[in-house]
Amino acid sequence: MIHNLEQLDANKIYHIMANTVIPRPIAWIVTQNNGIINIAPFSFFAPLSSKPATVVVSIGLKEDGSQKDTLANINKTKKCTICMVDEHNLEKMHFSSASLAKDESEASKFDIPIKEVFEGFPPMIENASIAYSCTFNQLINLGDTRTQPVVLNIKSIYINENKEFKPVARISREYSFLGKKIHAPKIKQ
Repeated sequence: MIHNLEQLDANKIYHIMANTVIPRPIAWIVTQNNGIINIAPFSFFAPLSSKPATVVVSIGLKEDGSQKDTLANINKTKKCTICMVDEHNLEKMHFSSASLAKDESEASKFDIPIKEVFEGFPPMIENASIAYSCTFNQLINLGDTRTQPVVLNIKSIYINENKEFKPVARISREYSFLGKKIHAPKIKQ
Protein backbone atom coordinates (compact mmCIF):
# COMPACT_ATOMS: atom_id res chain seq x y z
CA MET A 1 0.00 0.00 0.00
CA ILE A 2 1.24 3.46 -0.85
CA HIS A 3 0.27 6.28 1.52
CA ASN A 4 -0.07 9.67 -0.16
CA LEU A 5 1.04 11.98 2.64
CA GLU A 6 -0.75 14.96 1.12
CA GLN A 7 -4.03 13.18 1.93
CA LEU A 8 -3.18 12.33 5.56
CA ASP A 9 -3.36 14.40 8.72
CA ALA A 10 -0.24 15.05 10.81
CA ASN A 11 -1.18 12.46 13.45
CA LYS A 12 -1.49 9.66 10.87
CA ILE A 13 1.84 10.65 9.24
CA TYR A 14 3.51 10.65 12.68
CA HIS A 15 2.10 7.19 13.38
CA ILE A 16 3.42 5.81 10.08
CA MET A 17 6.88 7.34 10.57
CA ALA A 18 7.08 6.26 14.23
CA ASN A 19 6.37 2.69 13.11
CA THR A 20 8.80 2.64 10.19
CA VAL A 21 11.84 4.72 11.22
CA ILE A 22 13.07 2.36 13.92
CA PRO A 23 14.67 2.22 16.36
CA ARG A 24 14.88 5.89 17.27
CA PRO A 25 17.32 7.00 19.98
CA ILE A 26 15.89 9.25 22.66
CA ALA A 27 17.35 12.68 23.32
CA TRP A 28 16.63 13.37 27.00
CA ILE A 29 17.12 17.11 26.90
CA VAL A 30 17.92 19.24 29.94
CA THR A 31 17.44 22.99 29.66
CA GLN A 32 17.43 25.74 32.24
CA ASN A 33 15.63 29.06 32.42
CA ASN A 34 15.44 31.40 35.40
CA GLY A 35 16.72 28.64 37.69
CA ILE A 36 14.05 26.13 36.60
CA ILE A 37 15.43 22.82 35.27
CA ASN A 38 13.37 21.41 32.39
CA ILE A 39 13.86 17.77 31.38
CA ALA A 40 12.03 16.25 28.40
CA PRO A 41 12.52 13.29 26.03
CA PHE A 42 12.35 13.51 22.23
CA SER A 43 12.61 10.52 19.89
CA PHE A 44 12.75 12.34 16.56
CA PHE A 45 16.51 12.77 17.10
CA ALA A 46 19.56 11.91 14.99
CA PRO A 47 23.21 12.78 14.35
CA LEU A 48 23.82 15.01 11.33
CA SER A 49 27.59 15.29 11.11
CA SER A 50 30.74 14.43 13.02
CA LYS A 51 32.69 17.47 11.85
CA PRO A 52 31.24 19.76 12.87
CA ALA A 53 29.61 17.53 15.47
CA THR A 54 25.91 18.22 15.13
CA VAL A 55 22.59 16.58 15.93
CA VAL A 56 19.02 17.42 15.03
CA VAL A 57 16.02 17.04 17.29
CA SER A 58 12.44 17.74 16.24
CA ILE A 59 10.39 19.37 18.96
CA GLY A 60 6.63 19.53 18.61
CA LEU A 61 4.60 22.53 19.62
CA LYS A 62 2.07 22.60 22.45
CA GLU A 63 -1.62 22.08 21.66
CA ASP A 64 -2.15 25.86 21.64
CA GLY A 65 0.65 26.26 19.05
CA SER A 66 3.17 27.80 21.45
CA GLN A 67 6.68 26.43 21.92
CA LYS A 68 7.31 23.65 24.41
CA ASP A 69 9.53 24.73 27.31
CA THR A 70 12.53 22.85 25.88
CA LEU A 71 12.41 24.77 22.59
CA ALA A 72 11.66 28.11 24.28
CA ASN A 73 14.61 27.59 26.66
CA ILE A 74 17.00 26.63 23.84
CA ASN A 75 15.90 29.69 21.85
CA LYS A 76 16.49 31.92 24.89
CA THR A 77 19.72 30.49 26.35
CA LYS A 78 21.18 28.88 23.17
CA LYS A 79 22.28 25.87 25.29
CA CYS A 80 21.12 22.44 26.36
CA THR A 81 22.47 19.13 27.62
CA ILE A 82 21.35 15.93 25.91
CA CYS A 83 21.51 12.70 27.90
CA MET A 84 21.20 9.33 26.23
CA VAL A 85 18.66 7.10 27.96
CA ASP A 86 19.94 4.01 29.75
CA GLU A 87 17.89 1.00 30.78
CA HIS A 88 17.93 2.16 34.44
CA ASN A 89 16.53 5.61 33.51
CA LEU A 90 13.56 4.37 31.47
CA GLU A 91 10.84 5.02 34.05
CA LYS A 92 12.03 8.51 35.01
CA MET A 93 12.53 9.43 31.35
CA HIS A 94 8.98 8.31 30.57
CA PHE A 95 7.53 10.31 33.48
CA SER A 96 9.46 13.40 32.35
CA SER A 97 7.40 13.47 29.13
CA ALA A 98 4.40 14.75 31.15
CA SER A 99 3.34 18.34 30.59
CA LEU A 100 4.17 20.50 33.58
CA ALA A 101 3.74 24.20 34.24
CA LYS A 102 6.64 26.36 33.05
CA ASP A 103 7.72 27.06 36.65
CA GLU A 104 7.68 23.38 37.64
CA SER A 105 10.79 21.21 37.25
CA GLU A 106 10.71 17.57 36.14
CA ALA A 107 13.87 17.03 38.22
CA SER A 108 11.95 17.93 41.38
CA LYS A 109 8.56 16.50 40.43
CA PHE A 110 9.87 13.07 39.38
CA ASP A 111 12.94 12.91 41.66
CA ILE A 112 15.42 12.90 38.77
CA PRO A 113 18.91 13.47 40.19
CA ILE A 114 21.07 15.89 38.23
CA LYS A 115 24.70 17.01 38.42
CA GLU A 116 26.84 19.78 37.01
CA VAL A 117 29.39 18.40 34.56
CA PHE A 118 29.68 20.91 31.71
CA GLU A 119 30.69 24.39 32.83
CA GLY A 120 28.21 26.99 31.61
CA PHE A 121 25.62 24.41 30.46
CA PRO A 122 22.53 22.92 32.08
CA PRO A 123 23.20 19.94 34.35
CA MET A 124 23.03 16.35 33.13
CA ILE A 125 21.03 13.45 34.51
CA GLU A 126 23.24 12.19 37.34
CA ASN A 127 23.43 8.52 36.39
CA ALA A 128 23.33 8.88 32.58
CA SER A 129 26.16 7.02 30.88
CA ILE A 130 26.46 9.50 27.99
CA ALA A 131 25.70 13.23 27.74
CA TYR A 132 26.38 16.00 25.22
CA SER A 133 26.71 19.70 25.95
CA CYS A 134 25.16 21.50 22.97
CA THR A 135 24.73 24.99 21.60
CA PHE A 136 22.04 26.23 19.26
CA ASN A 137 22.96 26.24 15.57
CA GLN A 138 19.68 26.84 13.76
CA LEU A 139 15.97 26.26 13.69
CA ILE A 140 14.75 24.64 10.49
CA ASN A 141 11.58 26.17 9.10
CA LEU A 142 9.45 23.44 7.54
CA GLY A 143 6.59 25.81 6.80
CA ASP A 144 3.15 25.31 8.32
CA THR A 145 3.95 22.56 10.79
CA ARG A 146 3.53 21.63 14.43
CA THR A 147 7.13 20.41 14.62
CA GLN A 148 10.32 22.47 14.70
CA PRO A 149 13.63 20.72 13.97
CA VAL A 150 16.56 22.25 15.87
CA VAL A 151 20.17 21.76 14.79
CA LEU A 152 22.54 21.68 17.76
CA ASN A 153 26.34 21.78 17.84
CA ILE A 154 27.93 19.30 20.24
CA LYS A 155 30.64 21.03 22.27
CA SER A 156 31.72 18.18 24.56
CA ILE A 157 30.74 14.61 25.34
CA TYR A 158 30.64 12.94 28.75
CA ILE A 159 31.07 9.14 28.75
CA ASN A 160 30.99 7.13 31.96
CA GLU A 161 33.52 4.45 31.03
CA ASN A 162 32.92 2.57 34.30
CA LYS A 163 29.39 1.71 33.30
CA GLU A 164 28.03 -0.46 30.49
CA PHE A 165 25.70 1.58 28.26
CA LYS A 166 22.43 -0.26 27.65
CA PRO A 167 20.50 2.14 25.42
CA VAL A 168 16.75 2.52 25.19
CA ALA A 169 15.05 3.52 21.95
CA ARG A 170 11.54 4.14 20.68
CA ILE A 171 9.90 1.64 18.39
CA SER A 172 6.44 2.86 17.44
CA ARG A 173 4.89 4.06 20.72
CA GLU A 174 6.83 1.56 22.82
CA TYR A 175 10.38 1.41 24.18
CA SER A 176 13.02 -1.19 23.43
CA PHE A 177 16.32 -2.13 25.04
CA LEU A 178 19.11 -2.24 22.48
CA GLY A 179 21.74 -4.48 23.96
CA LYS A 180 22.39 -7.38 21.61
CA LYS A 181 25.16 -6.78 19.09
CA ILE A 182 25.05 -8.48 15.70
CA HIS A 183 28.35 -8.77 13.86
CA ALA A 184 28.32 -8.09 10.14
CA PRO A 185 29.92 -10.64 7.83
CA LYS A 186 33.31 -9.72 6.35
CA ILE A 187 33.21 -8.20 2.90
CA LYS A 188 35.23 -10.16 0.39
CA GLN A 189 37.64 -8.03 -1.60
